[in-house]
Amino acid sequence: MERNELYPVFLKVSNLNILIVGGGNVALEKLTFLLKSSPNAQVEMVSPMFREETIALANKFGITMHLNEYNETFLKGKHMVVATTDIVKVNEQVYYDCRAQSILVNVADNPPFCDFYMGGIVTKGNVKVAISTNGKSPTTAKRLRQFFEDVIPDNIDDLVKNLNEFRKTIKGDFEEKVETLNEFTKGLVNKKDED
Repeated sequence: MERNELYPVFLKVSNLNILIVGGGNVALEKLTFLLKSSPNAQVEMVSPMFREETIALANKFGITMHLNEYNETFLKGKHMVVATTDIVKVNEQVYYDCRAQSILVNVADNPPFCDFYMGGIVTKGNVKVAISTNGKSPTTAKRLRQFFEDVIPDNIDDLVKNLNEFRKTIKGDFEEKVETLNEFTKGLVNKKDED
């Protein structure tokens, strides 16, 4: 069986500078996805054209838009880039420019040209679950997201906040605190009976 070897991280994108190259449907989808999860994301966009919906969303969130063709000067100070144009040559140039400058890059719908994927996300208060299919099936990630949205209780955030307050009262070193919390929360997960 093939194995997903991606390492999941949760980025504070309000502290990072992100560039989206492109202004069409895919750019709108990526911008929407990013802002839904992280409304304070620091994003700029560059494209010779932008869809009206993209302009409206960008204006709502204070996104800087450059009505221009991509060139590598737009990478200055960027930490992460998403290329979404329908011109393969431009997307691949973005990839190579980013790799040369050690900038994380995602070329939409082109897994070999991605340092990261934008998977499915479920958010309930402070709880966030990210889903990856290793770039193989965004549709499966979407269906899993819908499943987890249904099965994760809406009041999970209350549990997280209460456990955080309880954690503050536990005495001892880090290991003792982890052991206490593990014991306290053991009943949250029903384990299969071992035979």
